Amino acid sequence: MDIVISASSGKPIYEQIATHIKAAVMDGTLAPGEELPSMRGLAKSLRVSVITVQRAYEEMQREGFIDTVVGRGSFVALQNQDFYREEQQRIAEQHLGEAAAIGRNYDISLSTLTDALQTFYEGAKPICNRH
Repeated sequence: MDIVISASSGKPIYEQIATHIKAAVMDGTLAPGEELPSMRGLAKSLRVSVITVQRAYEEMQREGFIDTVVGRGSFVALQNQDFYREEQQRIAEQHLGEAAAIGRNYDISLSTLTDALQTFYEGAKPICNRH
């Protein structure tokens, strides 16, 4: 599993690790029941503290993405597709909230934001129009 972390990112390293693993779970790269690298092994390969990886694993366990069995390791939780869909929707809503705040702060009309969202949703690159 390739995890790329950036010290210059605004996100804490544990959050970057968790985000990457959760994305791999949701897109099927990591299958339900699949064993994750040990905390110590992942920490060594990423050159970060074991405590950082432990925090990422604890967050993912709390959110229902992984199950940890003492003495055996951590495994991708056996979740259904509805769980993943809800998680993806939560992430999308978070980003939409950020976009709405930017729109309000910079006086971008709702119709302009809606058009941009529709363009992105349909897979095309939006053209920035000033109204």
